[in-house]
Amino acid sequence: MILINSVRFRKLRYGISTAALLTAIAAPAYAQTADPTQATDTASTVDATQDAAAPDVSSQPPADQAPIVVTGTLFRNSNASSISPVTVLSSETLQRANITTAQDAIRSVSADSAGSISTGFRNGFSAGGAAVSLRGLGVSSTVVLIDGLRSANFPLNDDGHNSYVDLNSIPFSIVDRIEVLKDGASSTYGADAIGGVVNLISKKNVQGIEGSVQGGTTGKGDGAHYRATLTAGYGDYQEKGFNFYVNGEYTYDGYITNNSRGYPFNTLDLTPSGLLDRNRNDDSLTTPNPQAVVTRVRQTDLNNPLAGQVGAPLTNQYQLLNPNACANGTFTVTSGAAQGTGCKHNIPDEYSIIQPKQQRYSTTARLTARLSDNLEAFASGSYSHSEVTITGTPSGIRQTQPFGGSASIASSSPGIVLPMYVCASGVNCATAADRRLNPNNPYAVAGADPTQNAARIYYLFGDIPAGSFRYVDVFRTTAGISGDLGSGFKFRLNGVYARDNFAVTQRGFINIQGLLNAINTGSYNFVNPEQNSAAVRNQISPERTTPSYSTVATIGGSLIKTVMALPGGDLNIGGGFQVRRETLMNRNQNADLSYYALNTSSAQGRQTVTAGFFEIDAPFLKTVDVNVSGRYDHYSQGYSHFSPKVGVKFNPTEQIAFRATYSQGFRAPTFAEYNALSSYSGFSSYTPIKSFVDAHPGNPAYSGTYNIGSGATGNPNILPENSQSVTVGTMLRPTRWFNVTVDYYNIKKSNLIVSGPLRADAIKAYYGQTTAAAGCAALAAVGPGYACNVVDAPDPVNPNALPRLLVFNVPYVNANYQVSSGIDMQATANVRFSDNVRLISRVDVTRVLRLDLVTPSGVVQKYAGTLGPYELSSGGGTPRIRGNWQNALEVGKFSLTATTYYVGRIKQVAADEISPDPVTNKIDLSCSHTLAPIARPEDASKFCFIRPFIYVDLNAGVEVNDKFRFFVNVQNLTNARAPLAAGAYTSNPNYLSSWHYAGLVGRNFSAGASFKF
Repeated sequence: MILINSVRFRKLRYGISTAALLTAIAAPAYAQTADPTQATDTASTVDATQDAAAPDVSSQPPADQAPIVVTGTLFRNSNASSISPVTVLSSETLQRANITTAQDAIRSVSADSAGSISTGFRNGFSAGGAAVSLRGLGVSSTVVLIDGLRSANFPLNDDGHNSYVDLNSIPFSIVDRIEVLKDGASSTYGADAIGGVVNLISKKNVQGIEGSVQGGTTGKGDGAHYRATLTAGYGDYQEKGFNFYVNGEYTYDGYITNNSRGYPFNTLDLTPSGLLDRNRNDDSLTTPNPQAVVTRVRQTDLNNPLAGQVGAPLTNQYQLLNPNACANGTFTVTSGAAQGTGCKHNIPDEYSIIQPKQQRYSTTARLTARLSDNLEAFASGSYSHSEVTITGTPSGIRQTQPFGGSASIASSSPGIVLPMYVCASGVNCATAADRRLNPNNPYAVAGADPTQNAARIYYLFGDIPAGSFRYVDVFRTTAGISGDLGSGFKFRLNGVYARDNFAVTQRGFINIQGLLNAINTGSYNFVNPEQNSAAVRNQISPERTTPSYSTVATIGGSLIKTVMALPGGDLNIGGGFQVRRETLMNRNQNADLSYYALNTSSAQGRQTVTAGFFEIDAPFLKTVDVNVSGRYDHYSQGYSHFSPKVGVKFNPTEQIAFRATYSQGFRAPTFAEYNALSSYSGFSSYTPIKSFVDAHPGNPAYSGTYNIGSGATGNPNILPENSQSVTVGTMLRPTRWFNVTVDYYNIKKSNLIVSGPLRADAIKAYYGQTTAAAGCAALAAVGPGYACNVVDAPDPVNPNALPRLLVFNVPYVNANYQVSSGIDMQATANVRFSDNVRLISRVDVTRVLRLDLVTPSGVVQKYAGTLGPYELSSGGGTPRIRGNWQNALEVGKFSLTATTYYVGRIKQVAADEISPDPVTNKIDLSCSHTLAPIARPEDASKFCFIRPFIYVDLNAGVEVNDKFRFFVNVQNLTNARAPLAAGAYTSNPNYLSSWHYAGLVGRNFSAGASFKF
């Protein structure tokens, strides 16, 4: 009966979600209009800037005049601004949907695709950060601007080499609107604008005091979130010619644990779903747990705990140091090379988190002044502080050597041992006057041979908290002046300086020498770890803080002129310049190689970019407008690039318009990619092939998924990526209350900068051999730059079998090309039933047709609709369809807003994890290559897809009067669960944080109020 009821409830919930998608009352949040009364591709004010020009602080347009998009053009007229597809999110739109962060606003745009980074991503380089990846081309192919000006990139590169602006560090309460240009824009903004541009535009005129407070929690009682904002402004720009305001903002988000969300997001054991059990912490004695397991082995160097001997085992019996410490029960192994009893554990359930704790605060000041009738100026300054606290799985005592270190300091295989004798000095304890039998070694018996009675230990340091604390301080100041020079000439001049100061404090990583000393002196208690002192724990795992920073300084200007009148309007010509200086110092967190497992990646560099640009807008007829622009960029590294763009708009009637653009662009190599002083090492999960597993019988540690790493250094010969972009679309406005835009895009990136495109082939080549020497030779033969770096020591149980490949070198290369294509559709309906009642309905949908990467050997890796690219940004995959449908019902002072979000199904295969057929050179994306841990091959099709995900947000608000507004918000109204993603990274067990995060958090409540005096 319980099962029947749960099935009925699930059907009812999906029915409600579907009904919401079809008939919901939802907020207008992400269509192409900034205000429901205006046409598509428009913004809510004309007050904006560009990366190439200073802000124009002209007055607001009349209330009945359609506002104008300015992102992507020097000219502020509706023809030029609507040639390229632009999505605009106004402050009113964001308020109706209760969107309070730049991340939630920008990443909800349906054009955001593969490689996007969400706050829920708490592993790797970008943990706690957030970034947008328009068109699935990666975060480094999307430019993020604030008031049209660049900001400093996050000091840590995503995936070790992709640069981006952290959305979480942007003050949000002063944002007036967000313009998302979904078209190539290198002709205006220079490098990296291949996928598009995001422009956050600040408020320009604030009078009086306004602010807001809100708070809430999830339906589980965790993940508490608070927000408070306050802005005070003085001066009416229209009447007094100036405005000055100061803003402050504070936000807080609490932890959400995997334990609190239950199955399947808290375990690697998927047997209840008919899949494999990948949890080795409850059936393998050689998998480390917080209760130590030991076995008797030889020790060839009594001063060195790393000198355990490989060879014929002294015993196949393993034992717990403390059999009475198994809070979760025990398991017993009675066959094979490792027999005995261990403690059961479910590590993700005990230690992992879905959401880190975050705290952010900022302050911003801005002055806008009219110096004369024809001259205006502005200045602004801001400081923001963002911090993230992440907890994670404790470190194991068995570790590979740090990347670049000697194999002799690895403790993983044959494994670290506890000696028979310990002493105060930790040196020559077998003969020291103060020697004593090691209390941690059950084989330490007086009179025995110390070389034959060491204890190989398998252990997880559960008493030492693991994780990191990260903070970034962003300082940013801008200034500019603009004016009318007469005779049709207008100018703009601006400058910006921004600096990101970043520091990460790593906790729980094991200091190699500290561990060896603690073992030889017996100071660490492995039997009862809870009795260890803070001093001993700090000896083994001292915190390590590593600071880094990035800066950007830009000065630029433009001059535009109205040349003559054409039949369709004024012929405008403009041009300008820009000089930009960028620096990065991302320091190596483990430069001295003194810690196990601590990342050794680093990046550094400095460059100066000088650029000149032009734009011509020619409305030859009332029905035809042609826009031509171009930009030449020169980099101090020695390369240059010219980026042209042409756009055409055809309006045969007021109800219909057609538009098309063609552009060429480029992405400059990041400091990590071209500077030989930069290095990268990253790890991702790998499941060994059957032949390898069969060669290691009796050792289950060799049958499961493990992390395999790749390392690369910057390549000074790397070339910029080049792009060709085409968009073709139509804008329909059959009535005043309804409009639709449909656009097709096709982007080709050539000279694609990738790290190890033949990675899958290299791994396959190694595991196709029977010895390490032959495996490394086969791996190196895959291509230049590929080589073994770290090979595991022999398996203690099967010493003659092929050892595991742990780390291999890969090159940064310019691969062949990548193609991204798809269709965007936005529609808005604004129906006014009476003076006090209106309904606004909007749809924003993107359908990805292609996202293909072509390797240097001509192999086509198809990612659309799959978990590929699996090696990019947590393996979130590329959903073919993303969209949302919002409607808002406004009745007098009351508004009811719901937003239905949809993510299409995703196939659990990834082309970058599959080797091509040697004959056809094609990759088989059939279900036989599913990344889900299937138990039987015939189940491949059953578990091949991650089901679609639908959820609904509901927001209700009431304006008590002109000064107060109250609201309540329920995110994920139906408490829709994230779909099972069994092929996801094991560090995010069975879920995709990029697309299904709301289904992990569950129902989420907020309430608050805004005020204005």
